[in-house]
Amino acid sequence: MEYTRLGSTGLEVSRIALGCMSFGEPDRGNHSWSLPEDESRTLIKQAVDAGITFFDTANVYSAGSSEEIVGRALADFTDRDTVVLATKVHGRMHEGPNGAGLSRKAIMAQLDASLRRLGTDWVDLYQIHRWDPHTPIEETMEALHDVVKSGKARYLGASSMWAWQFAKAQEVARANGWTPFVSMQDHYNLLNREEEREMYPLCEDQGVGVIPWSPLARGRLARPWDTDTERSATDEFGKRLYPESDRPIVDAVSAVAERQGVSRAQVALAWVLRNPVVTAPIVGATKAKHLEDAVASLDVTLTDDDVAELQASYTPHEPAGF
Repeated sequence: MEYTRLGSTGLEVSRIALGCMSFGEPDRGNHSWSLPEDESRTLIKQAVDAGITFFDTANVYSAGSSEEIVGRALADFTDRDTVVLATKVHGRMHEGPNGAGLSRKAIMAQLDASLRRLGTDWVDLYQIHRWDPHTPIEETMEALHDVVKSGKARYLGASSMWAWQFAKAQEVARANGWTPFVSMQDHYNLLNREEEREMYPLCEDQGVGVIPWSPLARGRLARPWDTDTERSATDEFGKRLYPESDRPIVDAVSAVAERQGVSRAQVALAWVLRNPVVTAPIVGATKAKHLEDAVASLDVTLTDDDVAELQASYTPHEPAGF
């Protein structure tokens, strides 16, 4: 495993982050394809043994079940001080007022609930899962600053928003002497490169670490275009992300993988990892092979010709995932 700093911070993270949305009791929340605890623990243990130290979950994943499973597994398999544990806040966790969003009340209540589920006194990276148009950003940033000062979170991160929104949040924090975001978790892969236009130059200029979600385009880059999985059959959100026009890119990944003698997933992840603004792609796993491919991608070197072939068929997309 390789390790690097998260943006311009001193925080060291593994170059592969394990995304934990696939871990959660299938009868809780909206992910019927997620893995129950016994199967999840096997993969978390595999990740720890491979040297992965960066684990990303969210309060909303499987209605809190992901946090519970991840917290128990990490407590059993590794030392808390060696792990970089990240979670998120924004999604709806209960019906009625204050059950979602980024108000001061929601942030304080949801962080305490996440800590209870994770079985820890702090998270290393606390992230806003989306932008909240109903709450003043000043209220959100001050509450997040207080979270850091309380010791319940070490660093702050953001996810999936317009570059102007991220810049506004950062300026509000700096103008008031509050804690700024150190990372951006966004939608980035060979099928969706829109973040290269504004968000990535902003992150590079400001020293913000980038930890992309869905680096394999929800698995589309790891298999033939027409292959269906249990997740793809039920993933209504994912069905809206990648149109038929993306098929030639998937074919190009296959061609490069065959030429290199590696898997499609390794090629697609190696392409993400070669972007200097990317700290660590967040890779989900439901099978041991998924983790093996993620780790192996660190040793894949793409030639200039490979990269040109992979990028040749890209066409602009409507930004998705906000």
